[in-house]
Amino acid sequence: MYKNKILVAIPVFNEADVRDIIQRVNNFHLDVLVIDDGSTNGLHKELINLRNINVISHQRNFGYGKTIIDAFTFATENGYDYLLTIDSDGQHEPEEISLFLKEIPFYDCDILSGSRYYFPVRPDNGFPQERYLINKEITGIINRITGFNVTDTFCGFKAYKVEKLKLIHLTEYGYGMPLQLWIQAWKLGLLVREIPVKLIYKDLLKQFKGTLKNPVTRLNYYKNIIEKEITNTVQNDLL
Repeated sequence: MYKNKILVAIPVFNEADVRDIIQRVNNFHLDVLVIDDGSTNGLHKELINLRNINVISHQRNFGYGKTIIDAFTFATENGYDYLLTIDSDGQHEPEEISLFLKEIPFYDCDILSGSRYYFPVRPDNGFPQERYLINKEITGIINRITGFNVTDTFCGFKAYKVEKLKLIHLTEYGYGMPLQLWIQAWKLGLLVREIPVKLIYKDLLKQFKGTLKNPVTRLNYYKNIIEKEITNTVQNDLL
């Protein structure tokens, strides 16, 4: 059906509706990889009994970044042309995979990134203000460094040219992984483009776990990742 070999990767961690997400993704008849990041609700047993999907299971919860790193590795080692990533918490509509498929093959970008804030949003659109404001601040920092002019640095709905992923070396296992990705993409001269995707927050009360629950701590964590990656870039240039 498709001229290019395409993989859809779905990170999961205790999501109750993941089976529905997988079934809807399977409607596109693409290869599917599910990365279970140490779920504790019996999800692993359910996943291994599903047909037509590949499963990577972590023995414990490493973090969102590790699931994407695994997806990159799987895509490069198995000869895929394009990798799509979609979250399993209901914040992405699987049907919008079609928006990315319409763009394949890419001629004007290496990373096609979904954006929930591509169009201006109003406070009554139904999203956590604190997350939006942190996203906006970090997006501004990333844009000043890279010139990418993106509008949503944290959207996990993306499509990548796999040949370019071979150049990227991610080490951040947490939620700040996308920031390391943006800085490396900029350093490598990769081309980035955004397309609008739906802004969906099914649970406005859902919070981060542990220390990241504190917005100030989370913002500093994101800034530290950017600073660290910039420092590594400068040091590598000097070698």
